[in-house]
Amino acid sequence: MTKVKITSLFLVLVFVLVSFTFVQGTAYASQGLILYTPYTGLSVTPGDTLRYSIEVINNTDSIQNVTFSLQGLPEGWNPSFTSGSKSVQKLAIKSKDFEEDNSRDIDLEVEVPLQIQKGDYNFKVIAKTGSGSEYVLPLTVTVTEKGVFKTELTADQTNMEGYSDSTFNYDLTLKNRTAEKQHYALTADAPRGWDVRFKVYGDYVTSVTLDSNESKSIDVYVNPSNNVKAGTYNITVEASSGTTSEQVNLEAVIKGKYDLKLSTPTGLLSTTITAGGEKSIKLQLENTGTVTLRDIKLDSSTPIDWNVEFDKEKITKLEPGEKATIDAKISASDKAIAGDYQLIIDANAPEASSSAVFRITVKTSVLWGWVGILIILIVIAVIYYFVRKYGRR
Repeated sequence: MTKVKITSLFLVLVFVLVSFTFVQGTAYASQGLILYTPYTGLSVTPGDTLRYSIEVINNTDSIQNVTFSLQGLPEGWNPSFTSGSKSVQKLAIKSKDFEEDNSRDIDLEVEVPLQIQKGDYNFKVIAKTGSGSEYVLPLTVTVTEKGVFKTELTADQTNMEGYSDSTFNYDLTLKNRTAEKQHYALTADAPRGWDVRFKVYGDYVTSVTLDSNESKSIDVYVNPSNNVKAGTYNITVEASSGTTSEQVNLEAVIKGKYDLKLSTPTGLLSTTITAGGEKSIKLQLENTGTVTLRDIKLDSSTPIDWNVEFDKEKITKLEPGEKATIDAKISASDKAIAGDYQLIIDANAPEASSSAVFRITVKTSVLWGWVGILIILIVIAVIYYFVRKYGRR
């Protein structure tokens, strides 16, 4: 065999070998699986849940039954694979012959534990076919802060202002940042006589149970005591379990209570008067609130043709707890007949008011009594005269 033939044969063999290798390499590549997700690197905080949507593409010539697992996942991380909201262990994926129907989506959720160090964590998603081939999707997670084992209790607004008869409503959020379910007792340290209640989902409660990393909203209703004075008051709310607890300090600013009482020094609200006569009564005004009252005016509602005069028609200033005495002169109508009448006296300040209803009994004048007796005597005398004069005939 000549050198030319040998060389030609050698070149043919090399060409066949290269061609075979190329074809074999292309087939091998085309028979693989592709795992794809756009978010290969995520940042989270302790207690968060990682969520990946992974597309699995079958580039082989046959249907592939694929199982999924994780490699390198840190201890305590809780993973789950789902597809179409169902938990899955294995997926059957059509071959590339089905063109655009040769892929399936699988969702991966990983719960990051609360007790964890800050840093980068690497793990892999492993897809294994029935023939034993494995395909890998590497993922990186960055934990941005160190995990804690504690309870969080926060308020949207810790300071509120109102009157002493107001109800203060605070919105709290309780979060269990521990790795276990916790049963919390809810308590409040408030001034004596104050009423504090807790409401969750519309019901009054004294305790609440939260799963790990769960949070709930708590409404706190605070009613001050009846005689509270103006000022700033602190209420400490605590959520406590057997292993952890947390407090939040609330503040209630009492502007004061406006209240006024009109009566008499004895409390008696009745008297008698004669028709056309006058009667003086003593009124007593008392500031029963906790804030100074100013410019208190007196007025009255009387029967027709009656009149009431006050020696003081206006009280300029009345301090909390202070009392003022006013003389009121009542004048009855001279046409009033005997019986009971109603008289209303009002005390009005810009911030508060009070009324007193008096029962006034009208009696007949003594003069009219003597006039009646005199008329009777005259009638008797006239009758006696006529009997004497005409009785013997």
